Amino acid sequence: MTGEKRYFLDVRHSARGLAWEHRLDLRGENAALAMAQTHGIPEIVARVLAGRGVDIDDAERFLDPTIRDLLPDPATLTDMDKAAERLAHAVRRGEKVAIFGDYDVDGAVSSAMMKRFLGHYGIDAEIYIPDRIFEGYGPNPDAMRDLAGRASLIVTVDCGVNSAAAIAAANEAGADVVVLDHHQVGGDLPDAVAVVNPNREDDLSGQGFLCAAGVVFLALVQTAKHLRQGGVSKPPPNLLGLLDLVALGTVCDVVPLVGVNRAFVVKGLVAARQMNTPGLAALARVSRIGEPLNPYHLGFMIGPRINAGGRIGNAALGSNLLASDDPAEAAKIAETLDRLNTERQEMETVMLAEAKAEADAELISGEGPAVLVTASDRWHPGIVGLLASRLKDHARRPTFAIAFGPNGKGTGSGRSIPGFDLGKIVREAVAEGILVKGGGHAMAAGITVEREKLGPLRAFFEERAASAVKRLRDAESLKIDAALSADGANLALLDALETAGPFGSGHSTPVLALPRHRLADARVVGNGHIRAELRSQTGARMEAIAFRAAETDLGNFLFGNRGATIHVAGTLAANHWNGNKRIQLRLQDAASA
Repeated sequence: MTGEKRYFLDVRHSARGLAWEHRLDLRGENAALAMAQTHGIPEIVARVLAGRGVDIDDAERFLDPTIRDLLPDPATLTDMDKAAERLAHAVRRGEKVAIFGDYDVDGAVSSAMMKRFLGHYGIDAEIYIPDRIFEGYGPNPDAMRDLAGRASLIVTVDCGVNSAAAIAAANEAGADVVVLDHHQVGGDLPDAVAVVNPNREDDLSGQGFLCAAGVVFLALVQTAKHLRQGGVSKPPPNLLGLLDLVALGTVCDVVPLVGVNRAFVVKGLVAARQMNTPGLAALARVSRIGEPLNPYHLGFMIGPRINAGGRIGNAALGSNLLASDDPAEAAKIAETLDRLNTERQEMETVMLAEAKAEADAELISGEGPAVLVTASDRWHPGIVGLLASRLKDHARRPTFAIAFGPNGKGTGSGRSIPGFDLGKIVREAVAEGILVKGGGHAMAAGITVEREKLGPLRAFFEERAASAVKRLRDAESLKIDAALSADGANLALLDALETAGPFGSGHSTPVLALPRHRLADARVVGNGHIRAELRSQTGARMEAIAFRAAETDLGNFLFGNRGATIHVAGTLAANHWNGNKRIQLRLQDAASA
């Protein structure tokens, strides 16, 4: 909601250096009140909806998103009918098909969905996932030529739109290619049978927020339609049964939870909780999730384990796991991924300490660079994306982490702050000849850079980004949805708030402030987390946890204010422990009262 800036609890400079602002202006508060009265929903839920742009007339439909209401006509995506017909043709003729996927969760999910669909019709498609270190992102000519020797149709999922040379190599070797992608387009489209990407310039579908799993789901819906119309008598597979995988890809790729994406996640979680996909069930077991699956589990427990294969192990493990119908095979792969994830965490801890020291040295004097660029010869290229994400949160600015190899080339990954298009500036750096290659989207990007170009790259980023990043940092604030007391924080309130979910990118989790609570205790637990106990003025108790807050400005504030009365802000969650379920505040910020 726009309007004059209104400070929540008059907090202008919090422990994290942020101003706290009312998410709603006065007009928005009136809209929320009208929504609550009209639809009979709790006022705090109405405030959450109004603060995220939901109109009063759309509230009921928003609270119950359905695939039937929100699924777009797949044919509105450019080239979709061409892609569906080529896939249907392959099914009717029993062709050999290969699937070329990305090595992240979205790529693994998309590959597994395509393999499951084709397998229903008797086609045992081969999945090929490139090695992150030796092959890099996306199709490469050698791999595509190799696949063309074994398959007459290659389907690229979550990649391919910027791989004209590799797709030309496949064509020359005798294979057709269908591209199903969602990434921003960086040049001429490849010469494929079909290039389905809602982010191509000539696509007017309005579905640019889909991840690859969403695009693939639409392609399977349309292919099933073409098969029915083409006289294939076998009934199609239960496509709604794939929604658990679509939800996993949607959450882990951090695409906006708007439109059909909301229905994908809501209905996909319903499917996931039935544990009908052996790979997902095995991952839930090794992740030791003792409660019904929710978006947090997908994004922070299951997703990282799938990614661990692509980061430091066999990149195809995740897709093979999710495509498998054999519980024993699924359990074995899941255990391998769990072990790799533990190894990844240990490596990340060492690398992050080094990266933070380098970052802090750059930030120690004044504002520091607009875009933070860290690099090392000792870092694992599969983990630089995680480093960039952590450093971005630490430094509150766009950040790149780069791992240099013996050949003098660095593999880097970048993460951005809201409002700054990282993919755009990376493509500009490629066009200027500063980067060997690079691409991505607004919030994340990947690059390849030569060691001698590191200085020019930093200078280029400073020249192009300084004013925009400074403006965004100066305007950064914590938007508060409502105030709450420990007395009123209970599981019933959490259940009410979750009806406005799922929350994530583009539909942020409600942030609630607890004014004037005594910080009864604060101590470090686990891997740098801070567990706190809050007491209201009536003595009601509230447990809170601040993840990875030790040795941060927030952590220092909490330790320095034990026993004091302070304001705190965070999000509500359920804490499951030993069969008990309790309300918990995930503490994001604090301020003097």
